[in-house]
Amino acid sequence: MRRAKLSFALLFGILSWWNAAARGEDAIGGDTIVTKDMKPWEGCGECHDLDGVGPNGHFPNLAAQKTAYLLKQMDDFRTGKRQNDHGQMGVSSRDTTSAVLDRVVAYFAGLPPATPRPAGDLAPKELARAKLLLTQGSHRDKLPACFNCHSTAPKRDYLAPCLEAQQAGYLDKQLDDFKQGKRGNDPEAVMQKITQRLSDSDAAVLSAYLGSLSRGSACGAAP
Repeated sequence: MRRAKLSFALLFGILSWWNAAARGEDAIGGDTIVTKDMKPWEGCGECHDLDGVGPNGHFPNLAAQKTAYLLKQMDDFRTGKRQNDHGQMGVSSRDTTSAVLDRVVAYFAGLPPATPRPAGDLAPKELARAKLLLTQGSHRDKLPACFNCHSTAPKRDYLAPCLEAQQAGYLDKQLDDFKQGKRGNDPEAVMQKITQRLSDSDAAVLSAYLGSLSRGSACGAAP
């Protein structure tokens, strides 16, 4: 009997402490991170860094990307037309007003571009293949030149992103997502069609080579 009373007293004490802690958390809104006076893009920096250069191939470099392209992607995340692996971008875009998104996009688009990463692992034949696909395409494989859309003077009037100095791992994954139907917010499904004819080896070579190229100010960034 005495042991039961002690156990009840212990349980009552724990519950009382838990209730007090919960009231204390409610009093501060359940948020232990001080967000007062934070710039709206500082939250984005948790994944994309404040210099707009992602820490690894999972996160894209946002620095010096086209303003209009970034705005479109945020709108696509907001409407669900585009999704990322864990849904963070959809939540972030829906929880942010358009006016704030405009400020965030302007901030990242105005940053100096990322430093290109060497593509030293590519063999001479792979480099030649990447350059061919970028500038001329492959008639045999029915692949148009990437620079038909992704250049400073595109032949097609699509809102296509700048690809130079992008994370190679991110580019490779996006190409695979288009191919597998996991991403479908490209205009007229052009990327989905192209990636069906693009081999995995060509995608990897292209991604590595593009990551090694410098991004110019024509992309919408500070020089």
